[in-house]
Amino acid sequence: MKFVKRINPLCSLSAVLLLAACGAEQQASIELTEPVDTEVVSAVSGLLNEAMTQAQTPDGLYISWREHRIDDQQLSGVELRGSDGLVMADLDGDGYQDIVSVHESDDTYDGAEEGHIRIAFGTADPDQWINVTLAEGAEAAAAEDAVIVDINGDGLLDIVAACELSHLIYFENPGSDIRSGNWDRLIPSITEDRGSFIRVFAADFNGDGIPELVSPNKGSQDPTQAVVEPKEISIFSIAGGEGLNDGAWSEHVLTRVPWPINSQAVDLDLDGDMDVVAASVAEERSMWFENVSQNGEFEFIEHPILITEPGTTGEAPIVNVFNMDTTDMNNDGRLDIVTFDTARLLGIDAVWIEQPASPQEPWILHRIGSYAPDQLVGIAVSDIDGDGDDDVITGGYSGEWFYSESGSRLQDGLADPETESGRLAWFENQGNNGENWIRHDFSRRERGMFDKFIPYDIDNDGDLDFFTTRGNSGEYDGVLWLEQLRTEEPVQAFISAFEVDSPEIPLPLAE
Repeated sequence: MKFVKRINPLCSLSAVLLLAACGAEQQASIELTEPVDTEVVSAVSGLLNEAMTQAQTPDGLYISWREHRIDDQQLSGVELRGSDGLVMADLDGDGYQDIVSVHESDDTYDGAEEGHIRIAFGTADPDQWINVTLAEGAEAAAAEDAVIVDINGDGLLDIVAACELSHLIYFENPGSDIRSGNWDRLIPSITEDRGSFIRVFAADFNGDGIPELVSPNKGSQDPTQAVVEPKEISIFSIAGGEGLNDGAWSEHVLTRVPWPINSQAVDLDLDGDMDVVAASVAEERSMWFENVSQNGEFEFIEHPILITEPGTTGEAPIVNVFNMDTTDMNNDGRLDIVTFDTARLLGIDAVWIEQPASPQEPWILHRIGSYAPDQLVGIAVSDIDGDGDDDVITGGYSGEWFYSESGSRLQDGLADPETESGRLAWFENQGNNGENWIRHDFSRRERGMFDKFIPYDIDNDGDLDFFTTRGNSGEYDGVLWLEQLRTEEPVQAFISAFEVDSPEIPLPLAE
């Protein structure tokens, strides 16, 4: 996937496209200089991974990170490529978290019906996983996202995946022989040959006790190569929870917009039912759908997410909530959205937008920090340092040089400090209702794409670790977890799981 700036033929505005990237490797150690301002701790020259960490917990312990591999080509013998979404739950009821991951299998958008949907079954040892293929090839054609949910009400967690080429696919948990047996599956006919399903979420929207699915369809795997026509953001209901019965599936269209990019289920107004946050890339706008469903019917009210940034002039923020998280950042009793602004010419800013008291009022944008010169895409909210407020972990995509005549997602040696690279960083919340932040960078790889983060203390040591995928970096693609380490003295900021990796790239020299 990739994000680049372009002029949209529909609205003559700069649109943001999904950008694919990859990779990383450690080199000579250069220590970080002093911070250049109060916002950025590590925007300096030198290799971020080998710098001495400056991040600390409230009790003075230093925070660093160690990468662990879960599933990749070298571990499993399966040529995983284009690793994107992942979700976690205890699928087999053994008390350990399992991971469902999706892998597009594309080094280029060639339209080939390839892909992998994988399960990594957890064990008592967080470095020991049992990896199996749930689906591959045409069934998993450019698999992009997944959700874990008990569709049929049998107490077992099922799986639904969204594929960019070009359907939803449902997998029913067999209950026994879950690791080696067959999961019965169905590609609902109402989703076949529909274009490009990019996300999928689940919730009981109409209160009938049976979960529904909500998914946006962006029309084609690479809309930049096609006419961008309005496409559906839809709720799919399954009568009686009979996911394997094709006739049980029906579609309820929320809206049609050119290039829909998200349909995240969240109780945004905190009234006890699930709403939907969505966006149109081509129109450079976001919206949310207030759930007012009653008596088993589906009814939603669409509200625009109009954004203002007090005290600023010039280019307006562009927030398309492709990746987002929610939290009450300013403690006013309303959920805010944490995401990124793609309007900046250099890189992308992490931001949070403050929910107003009324849907008719604009949302207020607050800047968390710059990601220049990199493309911020992966983002999640959690209390990383244990000080009681929400921090933000982020992942960046390598840049447009992959798409030049000499560039490749499988090739190193083309990037420099000014080039968009695959970064890992977290923003430390300094309090004051989300107005003061420090960015802690800990890795920046020539080829790297970090799309999603799930916080979970897998090693039970009392601090949050993160699960993520790394995509579009050739043989380094796969599923990883980032172990948070706490030490009494400063140590190396990041330890890669790979002995040989795509090169680490320093940030540009601070001006």
